[in-house]
This record gives sequence, C-alpha cells and structure tokens, in this order.
Amino acid sequence: MIQSFPSQADGRRRTGGDLVIESLEALGASTVFGIPGQHALGLFDALGRSGLRFVSSRVENNAAFAADGHARTTGQVTPLLLSTGPGALTSLAGLQEAMAASAPVLVICSQIPSAGLGGSRRGFLHELPDQRAVTRGVVKSAHLVRSASQIPSAIARAWQEAATAPTGPVWVEVPQDILLAPVTLPPVEDLAAHPRPLLPRAELVTEAARILDAAARPVILAGGGVVRAGAQSVLRELAERLQAPVATTFGGKGAFPTEHPLSLGSWLEDRHLTEFLEQADVLLTAGTGLGELSSNYHTFAPHGRIIQIEADLGKLESNHPALGIHADARTALEQLTASVSHRVSPARAREAVADVLARVRARLDAQELDLEQQTLTAVRGALPDDAPSFWDMTILGYWAWSAFDPRTGAFHSAQGAGGLGYGLPAAIGAAAALDGAPVLAVSGDGGAMYSLAELATIRQHNLPVTWLIVDDGGYGILRAYMTDAFGQATATELTRPDFTAVARSFGIPALTTTPERLEADLSQALASGEPRVVVLPAVLRMFAPTHLENA
Repeated sequence: MIQSFPSQADGRRRTGGDLVIESLEALGASTVFGIPGQHALGLFDALGRSGLRFVSSRVENNAAFAADGHARTTGQVTPLLLSTGPGALTSLAGLQEAMAASAPVLVICSQIPSAGLGGSRRGFLHELPDQRAVTRGVVKSAHLVRSASQIPSAIARAWQEAATAPTGPVWVEVPQDILLAPVTLPPVEDLAAHPRPLLPRAELVTEAARILDAAARPVILAGGGVVRAGAQSVLRELAERLQAPVATTFGGKGAFPTEHPLSLGSWLEDRHLTEFLEQADVLLTAGTGLGELSSNYHTFAPHGRIIQIEADLGKLESNHPALGIHADARTALEQLTASVSHRVSPARAREAVADVLARVRARLDAQELDLEQQTLTAVRGALPDDAPSFWDMTILGYWAWSAFDPRTGAFHSAQGAGGLGYGLPAAIGAAAALDGAPVLAVSGDGGAMYSLAELATIRQHNLPVTWLIVDDGGYGILRAYMTDAFGQATATELTRPDFTAVARSFGIPALTTTPERLEADLSQALASGEPRVVVLPAVLRMFAPTHLENA
C-alpha cells in the first residue's frame, strides 16, 4: 500500500509536490518532460493542477533526450520529472548526452521515503543503495532535499547551476514522504536563479590579442560553446577583422555561415582540413575542448600556438598546450574582438580556404559517393532554411556532421556522448518549444528501434515532427567499421518491422520513398504541420577521410 494522498477538495492542503511545481513556475519553466512513477505521484498530482505543459514520453532515456532537445532549442533550463530506481536509472544514457553537449536539464527525481535513506536497506520498492551516486558521472551535481522548506532554495540553486556556463544537467531528488506531506508554507512566488557570469581575465584577453595581431596565418576553430553562448555574430566580426579562416566542429555547426568566403565548413575528419589547422601559426579555439572528433581522432598535431577559450575548466589544455582562457565564449570573443587590430587584405586567406575546400571536394569526387551526396542534398533541399534538425548516430548523420549546411536552422546530433536513439525524442523536445514549426529527426533503422515507442508521444501531443528513417538492415556504421577492421561484421544485421505500418498503427501518415523521390516526399511531410514518417531503404557508405591515396 502506498501513502494516501491529501484530499483534492477545495479546502485541501498543499504538499511538498506543490512546492516543487510552484518553484519551477516561479523560475520561468513553461514545459516539463518525464514519466510518472509511484514515488513521484505527489509531484505529478501537483503538476496536474499547475499551468505547466507536460510532455509525456514512453521511456525515461527518451524523456531525457526530449528535455535535452528542448533545452538546446530554447537555450533555457528545462525540467525533467522522474521516478525512483528504475526510472532514474533508465534516464542515464540521455543525461550523458546532455552532460557531454552542455544541455541545461534540471532533473527532479523522487526518492524512497526518508526513513529508508542512509543505508538502512529497508527493502522499499525501487530502492537503490545510493541513487545520487549512480548519477554523478552524467550530471554537474546531485542534491537531496530533506525537508519541504528546503525545496524552493534547492531547486533555485540547481537551476542556477544548470544555467551557468558550462551549462549542463543537474539532479535534485525529493523523498516520497516529503512530496506527499502537507505544508503550511505560502505559495512560492519570490524565487530567482540567475546564471553566474564567467568572465575572462583581462590580462589573458590582452595577451591573446597581442598574439593574434602578430600572427601571419591565424585560423579559428569554433565549437558548440559558441552556439550555446549565442556568439555567432561576434565570431563573424572577429574572423573578418583578423581575416582568419573559420572551421566549425560538429557540435559547432551554425556558429559561422557555411557560405562565407572564410568558412572552411566542418570537414574535421578530412586530413586536408586537419593539416590546414595544423599549419596555422596561431589557432584560436572557442567553445571546444579539441576532443576526439574535433581533433580527427587525436591525429591533430599543431605546429603553432593555440589560444583556447573554454567554459569547462577541465577541458582547458586537456589535449594540447595553450593560452587557456576560462570564460563564456561570447564574453571572451566580444572582448577579444574589441582588442585586435583590423586587417584589410582578405585575398590570401580566402584563396587558402577555397584551395582546402577544392581538395576536399576532389577527394570526395574520387570515391564514387553519388548516392550519399544525393541523399544529403535531398534532405537539405526539403528542409526549410530555419527549421532545426536532430540526427541520430547513423551513416547519414555522420555525413551531416561534415557536409550538412544548417543555414539559419539549428543542427543537433548525439555526437556528444554518441548514444543511439537521440534523433526522434530530441526533436520532440524542440517541437514542443516551437509552437507548430516543422522539425526534422533523422535515424537509421537500428537507432529507430531505440525510440519507436515515441511515435505515441508525437501522436498524443500532435507535434509536427517528420522522422526520416534510413533503413539499411542493421547497424550500418558498425557494419562498416567491423568490415574495414576485421574483414567481416558480426551482430550488426537486424530484424526490423515495417516502419510505415508501425507508424500508421499510431495514426501517423507514413510512406516508403526512394532517393529520387526523397526531396519531394520529405518536403510534403515537413509542410503538413503534423507528425509524419518517411522511410528510405538505402545502404549508404562513409567517405574515407584520412586516406591520402585518393587525393
């Protein structure tokens, strides 16, 4: 038997669950994600009486992906409501992605009753020996509320931490008895949580400007921190002042216009671009830790000086020696732009950019990848310029990292942590924020099976998400990796359903397309204003970015 709930008659008393929901509303939340559970029923009871919009997922890790997608789209802290034990544990893969990609998700999770805390092991349903401990690798911090009066302040502190650069998920758990217990505190109204500014030290900005002014071949590498900070316009101004070519990481796509004559794009897995970055006498990196993907799998070996602007202290100089500036990307770039000299001779830099891109193009042309490029071109042609897209870990997604131009729309993928199943639920979060605007999700058939249940979510909430599933009969990228490494693939071939039939069973129009019809079919789906599924049976190949024999 669970604890009985307070009466919901007009004279009923408020509970700890009300304090949680009132705190979220006072801090500015409008939409929350999650799944109810037994220990969290007091929280969801209060939610039902609030003005918050609730988007109910079917699996907790998908709820975390959805909160991640909403947070990336709005740039604001997004609450995720979870229940104890299995619900908490199932969310961890989604939170790992939020942590890796710095998505500000605020988790409110229930706990077993207070009497069971402290290691007593009384055998409560869903009991974990230390629930917070299992979250610590995937959140910035984890906190336990021990009394109702702590709830507003604990949530405000967690909200502030989630919103402070480097942004990311924060965990707060509240025991079941505290969520259910009547409270005499007045309704929460006076509550605020402002992110703490992360400002660069003045002497570091001065030194960075001196180094850049003296550089003969400055180059900029912009990461996801530039996008999260909203620093796109100041990055462009800085690049034009320095006449510095700009490459963007996969997470930083959209930080710099692809069609700009100084844009190197995101061909970070191509040795031609890697070598160009290596040959810079000064490389300014902003919002990237130069991790595995951004460094062409740690093959990047710079010859010159690196200036690194990074909000995550642990990433400063973690891969290469640098003049490290611990700061929010926007503030640091603004101050640096105001400090550097203006160069007036653009021809050499722009010719160098054109040469690198021509060599990348020549290598691609030598690899007979017409189907792959045709497919990506069709997706770009179908997607409105300002529409966001969310890409799963699939071969077409890997192509998109390097070759897709997001234009004025946002580009998001699961490359932060690399887990399968990200595309559809993250697109759900974005669609919930965008009030009817189209959103694209892209998955392979392997990744699609991780989030198939969320078809119910887009139908229930009538969210205008178009889901493109590229069906190649298995885990395509793993098949390619294993075949290249071992001569054969094992455990990569999959039995899968008729995806169109499954979608239609949820009341979602769906169709199977061809490469030739893809652009038209996808355009029609995106323009429908409703959930749609488009399935493309196709076996795509990856380009060979690191081999010079085809150059």
